[in-house]
Parts: sequence; C-alpha cells; structure tokens
Amino acid sequence: MNDMTPFVSKPKDWETDQEVRWCPGCGDYAILKAVQRTMPELGVKPENTVFISGIGCSSRFPYYMETYGFHTIHGRAPAVATGVKLANPDLDVWIITGDGDALSIGGNHTMHLLRRNLDCQILLFNNEIYGLTKGQYSPTSRVGTRSPSTPFGSVDRPANPCAFALGSGARFVARGIDVHKSLPTVLKAAHAHKGASFVEIFQNCIVYNDDVFAPFTDRAQATARQLWLENGKPMLFDGGARGLTLDRDALAFKVVDVIDGDWQAAGVVVHDETNRGIAHMLVELPFGDYPVALGTIYNSPAPTFESAVVEQNIKASEGKAADLQALIAKGQTWMVEKEPRAE
Repeated sequence: MNDMTPFVSKPKDWETDQEVRWCPGCGDYAILKAVQRTMPELGVKPENTVFISGIGCSSRFPYYMETYGFHTIHGRAPAVATGVKLANPDLDVWIITGDGDALSIGGNHTMHLLRRNLDCQILLFNNEIYGLTKGQYSPTSRVGTRSPSTPFGSVDRPANPCAFALGSGARFVARGIDVHKSLPTVLKAAHAHKGASFVEIFQNCIVYNDDVFAPFTDRAQATARQLWLENGKPMLFDGGARGLTLDRDALAFKVVDVIDGDWQAAGVVVHDETNRGIAHMLVELPFGDYPVALGTIYNSPAPTFESAVVEQNIKASEGKAADLQALIAKGQTWMVEKEPRAE
C-alpha cells in the first residue's frame, strides 16, 4: 500500500477486546458506537490515531478504541494532547472529556488548548452531573439540581460549554446528541476542520440525571425543539413551520411562524457558520423559549498551534549543526580542577 491508496477499514477494526463497562442504558455506549462507525468514513488509520481522556465515566473511552490512547489525570487531557501533537504533528488526536473534567478542574487547560488552536477534536460529554463519583452537581448542572453535594438544590449558575469554547477563542464549535443519527455528521465536520474542534454532546446519565434533556430529545418533542443547523440553509425547525429571525432592535433572535414554506417572507436567517456573532447568539438561546441549536454552529479555520511551533523550530535551527555536548556545556558551566594531594 502506498500513500496514494485510500485506507479502508470497518467499524470492527476500531473495536478492542475490552469489555465495555458503563451503566446499562448510558449514553456513552451510543457515542462510542457513533465514533467507531465514523472512523472508517474518515479514511484514517488506527496506528496514526490517539484518543486521550482525563477522569470520569467518559474517560474509559480510550480502552475501547483500537488505537493508541492515554487515560490521564483529572482535567489534564488537553496538556497531554498538546505534548503528543507537538511530538508528532502528523498524529490524529482526539480528546474525550466530560463537563466536570473539562470545565471544573480542567477548565484552565481546556481554555488554553482552544485559544492556542491545537489541531485536535475535543468531544465533551455533557450529562450535567458527576456520574463517576456518585452524582454530585457539576459546572453545567442547572439551578435547583438536587444532588449529594447540593441536597437543597444548586444555587450556582451553570456554565455553557459552547459559550465557554467561543469565549476561549475556539474556531470550531458544534453540538450533538448521544443517540441522534446526525452525530456522525457532526463528528466528520469536526475532523475535517484544521484546528481545535469543540463538540458538546448531550449525553444521558440514566442513574443520576436521567432524562434531563428529555424536553428536547424525546421523540415527541424533538422536531419542535431541535434546530439542526446547516451552512447556507435557513434556520428552520418544527418541520419547517417555524424559524429564527433577527430582531434588529433587540439584537437577538426571535421565533417566527413560516407560512406555506415561505421562509424568506418570514425573514428567517440563513446560517453562516463563519459568523462568530451569530454563533454566540445561537449557543445562548434559552431552553424552553427557543429550540436547541445543534450541528456545526461555528467554523472559521485559523493557523494551528503546532504548525507555528514547527515553523519556528525550523527557522531557529537553520544553519546550525546538532551538537548535544555544546548545548550541555553552554552557559553557567565550569571544570572542577583536581586538588593536589598532600605528600
């Protein structure tokens, strides 16, 4: 096989012999299968792929992917991923994390990876709870969430993962749902983006936070509550019966009815995934009054961190010969003279 021959694989080629150990009914199973089904369509090789995780239920992920992998420490997956990518920029790096791992102890690391624009895919499984450590509230838990650490209800205002990503300088932001058929499409778009791709995946924790997303994920509610975005297409939902238009006085979206399919007459906005302002408005749409924006929300590539580092290193080494001994001896070094021995 040469470099011009497309690599062909099957989903089974990406599965390990490890027993998958999550709670029965956990949304992580669906995400794992979606990733394993998607990898063959990307044309990538298992031996050139690395999955890196922190700590949490989602962080078991690398054990189940037939690739290289690191199960690291709490919140530090972005730091390890940065080292991996700088050591070998040709590797295809995926970060698997959760709302607690990425936005609490790991918030600082996630922010810096995004602003640096390291070329990798970040999949944040958001179940709005700490599942592995028995159901404490997390940075994304809603006000009023009752848990072992908030028995009277959380009074914290939750973090918005996609708003956090945009505020950190992310150049690709998307959303998906664990069991939705369009999740592979979101994953493929994230992989096609050159730079840090941030994907929030709404994931159901059947034990500690079951059905928290049901108001927009249940089949009966999905059509009316999900807005699947497509670049260059109008922002329509509810079977095309409603859409989003821009209230120019309030500088905010509002929901409008679409009569006889005439979305232009209703003033429905056409999605432009390169518009950062629109992206901010979409991720901040409040639950209940508006649909949940899903799919690729923002996609505007920029130079990557590792490419700049490689270019800088090449320029710094021009005209120089590698000499380890000279490097060691450079700076504050001296020779220790042997003292004369007394006769």
